Amino acid sequence: MLTAATLAIAGCGGGERQDADEPSGTYALEVVSASFPERQSLASASEMKITVRNADTKAVPVVAVTVDSFSKDSEQPGLADPSRPVWVIDRPPVGGDTAYTNTWALGSLPAGQTRTFSWRVTPVQSGTHTVKYRVAAGLDGKAKTASEQAGDFTVDISDAPARSRVDPETGKVVRDTDER
Repeated sequence: MLTAATLAIAGCGGGERQDADEPSGTYALEVVSASFPERQSLASASEMKITVRNADTKAVPVVAVTVDSFSKDSEQPGLADPSRPVWVIDRPPVGGDTAYTNTWALGSLPAGQTRTFSWRVTPVQSGTHTVKYRVAAGLDGKAKTASEQAGDFTVDISDAPARSRVDPETGKVVRDTDER
């Protein structure tokens, strides 16, 4: 009985470090393209894409992107959690989920190859917002990028509803894509 209790306690925390399997090293990653519409409307989905290339001669352990600013803190006092969404993430990068709330990883990246991270998001808060992102060569801090690979998008989200109409022949809703 004592042995079972000891094993149960030993299994709770402690043990091997989370970053034990991540190789140490510096890797040459570069953002080859990044796009996110500068003008958006409430409740109209948009796509943010970031393509990363491994410019190194060795494989990157895990290519990851951290995105700050899909939400922002409210200034309203007394909130248990002041974080409020600016965009709702409808579809994160496929296969990119991690234990981190704002980081997505798409696995090892062979030398010379690219990987594209794509988010489908819907804005829920109007105004001008800045979305910041940064690229990493691993999740646990031992694998580093040779130079900082980061950027940002400034987005104006209109509170005007998206223009749409019903196609009389198909009955489908058609959103007009004209600039406001």
